[in-house]
Amino acid sequence: MFSSSTPPHRKVAIATLIGTTLEWYDFMLYGTASALIFSKQFFPTLSPAAGTLAAFSTFAVGFGARPIGGLLFGHFGDRIGRKTTLVVSLFLMGVSTMLIGVIPSYGSIGFWAPALLVALRLLQGVGLGGEGAGAVVLSIEHAPPGRLNRYASFPQMGTPAGLILANAIFLGTSALLPDSAFLSWGWRIPFLLSVILVIVGLWVRLGITESADHAELVQRGEVSSFPLRDALRVGPVRLLLILFAAIATSAAVYIFMVFTLTYGTKALGYSRDFLLLGVIVSAVFWCATMPFWGSLADRYGTRRIFLAGTAALTGWCAVYFPLLNTGNKVVAFLALLGMGVTLPIAHSVGGIIIAELFPASVRYSGTSLIVQISVILGGGLAPLIATALWTAGSTSVAVTCYIVAVCALSTISTAVLIRAADERADTPAPVPVG
Repeated sequence: MFSSSTPPHRKVAIATLIGTTLEWYDFMLYGTASALIFSKQFFPTLSPAAGTLAAFSTFAVGFGARPIGGLLFGHFGDRIGRKTTLVVSLFLMGVSTMLIGVIPSYGSIGFWAPALLVALRLLQGVGLGGEGAGAVVLSIEHAPPGRLNRYASFPQMGTPAGLILANAIFLGTSALLPDSAFLSWGWRIPFLLSVILVIVGLWVRLGITESADHAELVQRGEVSSFPLRDALRVGPVRLLLILFAAIATSAAVYIFMVFTLTYGTKALGYSRDFLLLGVIVSAVFWCATMPFWGSLADRYGTRRIFLAGTAALTGWCAVYFPLLNTGNKVVAFLALLGMGVTLPIAHSVGGIIIAELFPASVRYSGTSLIVQISVILGGGLAPLIATALWTAGSTSVAVTCYIVAVCALSTISTAVLIRAADERADTPAPVPVG
């Protein structure tokens, strides 16, 4: 895939994009299936609402496992290198996804069906926990000077690219099979295809070089013995501000990618295929525009572009569900498309605003810690909270208030971070004495 003349930073950009795309394909395939399939296959004894909550609960379990993966892979990524840990995380994710495709249904093995589903979802979470932060760190550490944000956006593109791939295969399988066949066994095909994608991803990742920053740390004997402990030394205030700043994109992403499918089909009567197609088209805009926003961040500043992105996302989330609720397909499609336009602004630079807090010796561990906690608070619980709010009130008003509040918190936190950074920059350095 790579020629001998391909610059290392481009090899890494392509490899991290392909790797994160494959991992997010696996992870988001589960999200789509939990919204549309799993309540019937694994929780048939529950009511439709309770079955949906149970399916989304298993979806949230994967997020609970992500910090374990983040801490585990972060520790070894700072200790032994970024490349090796990213290869292992990709393998773990692919195998667990393939096995989900062969789990018998509740009708065949009873309780063991949802139990196995939860166990494999945990393994998915561990695998993805080591992926996102590590891919961003590897891209940053290979990026040429002055282009950090552009290259850091490539692994971030894996989220919408994986969403496109997962939903396109899911939609294609659904279109080719009768509903009864698709609900019975056809949904397993996209999960089983994961084995092919993992082989491709591993081949690509094994062809890249280790981070020069980590190699220099090893050469100088400055590898941290306890990276997570050392990462916490940046201070609780800055860690909390970055954490709050990062949760908006996670929450909006999962409301858009997962909860919309359930709410749109069950509450508003839109067809499954219409919503999947709308999400796919929106994700194309999301993916395609991320390098543009990364380049703007290189020119105007990472945090300022991120601030603009969270503010835009807050505004669009305020009108998103009211537009869907019109019942008009054209208006609903524009609502989905608006998410695809506003999400990439903040998401393109979301990884680097976290990674830049930490020195190279603890960068993988520190970034993983913040990313995984923010994803749990912002993303993992979002479909579950949204479903509970919608079920309790029978409208989307409470869901809108919830997602707008989360986005507003991120916008305020980012503004405080920018002001604090500007104040530090304006403070004269202390004059040496003696």
